[in-house]
Amino acid sequence: MPGHVHKELVAPNDTRHLVKIREVVQEAAAQVPFDKREVGRIVLAVDEAVSNIMEHAYEDQENNEGDIRVTIDADCSKMEVVICDSGKEFNPESIQVPDISEHVQRGKKKGLGIFLMRQIMDEVKYTFVQGIRNELRMVKYVRSQGGGDSCQS
Repeated sequence: MPGHVHKELVAPNDTRHLVKIREVVQEAAAQVPFDKREVGRIVLAVDEAVSNIMEHAYEDQENNEGDIRVTIDADCSKMEVVICDSGKEFNPESIQVPDISEHVQRGKKKGLGIFLMRQIMDEVKYTFVQGIRNELRMVKYVRSQGGGDSCQS
């Protein structure tokens, strides 16, 4: 395990770039002592966040254009993903926790992204800097297995 992983990428507001974002997140998460299932869940959380930005953040802007910056910092104890965009302000706290059984019963296919992010990641924090950017910071901590220090070789 390397001491520290740092990755950054900037993607246009175009869903064709989701594949590359997922690949970079998976590469970074695979270098942290997460099990394979947890890596997949982290990739899903980031994919949901970026997909939501692509679908909603720039919809009121002409040409629906804008960039999305994904920054990943990880070490043997955690992985932090920061996603920034310059689209419209969005407050995820305004979204209520969905009733999953009702959601399934109605056959809804959308609307669970924020719920999934909160279920998967240990910390999800959103900030907005007026006229500059939206920032979503998500952190996943490594759960030590066997009570040992996960940072030891």
